[in-house]
Amino acid sequence: MSRRYDLRTTMFSPEGRLYQVEYAMESISHAGTCLGIKAEDGILLSAESGNKSRLMELTNESEKIYRINKNMVCSVAGITGDADVLIKEARLISQHYRFGNGEEIPCEQLVSDLCDIKQAYTQYGGKRPFGVSLLYMGWDKEKGYQLLQSDPSGNYSSWKATCIGKNVGAATAVLDRELGKGKTISLDEAKELAIKVLSRTWDSSKLIPERIEIATLQRINETTVFNMLAKSVVKELIENNERLEAEAEERQGQSTSK
Repeated sequence: MSRRYDLRTTMFSPEGRLYQVEYAMESISHAGTCLGIKAEDGILLSAESGNKSRLMELTNESEKIYRINKNMVCSVAGITGDADVLIKEARLISQHYRFGNGEEIPCEQLVSDLCDIKQAYTQYGGKRPFGVSLLYMGWDKEKGYQLLQSDPSGNYSSWKATCIGKNVGAATAVLDRELGKGKTISLDEAKELAIKVLSRTWDSSKLIPERIEIATLQRINETTVFNMLAKSVVKELIENNERLEAEAEERQGQSTSK
């Protein structure tokens, strides 16, 4: 039935659905997991990168996490080429605002302007939706730390913690259990939680440090500080998570035997 109504982006089905937009969102569900967590003293993005050939020359420090301006960083899940176009556009919007106003653009305004572009690609013929979702972390003087998410339809929303990509259900269950009752955590605890969530969404049994990217953003001495965690630090976090899980399994086994 859908084939009659998915030939054009602008064609609604009798149920009021835009199948091309739904297909774009479905493609994101097969991408590597990206998650964001807002803490008391900062904010964190973590992402699962793809397998890289040893013959590949890496041109960027990160595959899934990009800095937009001094106060904002984003991670992407979906088609990388589409993400590159949107990130360049976000940087351009940011620089235009800074040139005209002498300060960095508010986080939500940048996301809103970018989502206007994404929404337009669902409304005009001859175009297709961007097959990518983005998580944004940032700080501004109006709202402080912010974590936002946008999807191919042009919708965006603000979150305390959220996840995009594959195995979203498992990741969301862990985040809801750990943070769903109004609990607040420190940035160090957020790093540990990010590894715990990724361990639930990972395809194999063991996490690989080289395929995990973690970035933090903090406000220190009136300056926004962005930091990409070194692989050695990521490895330590993984080892600590494995130790805690082993101890939890041991305690569960002892209680069962009693």
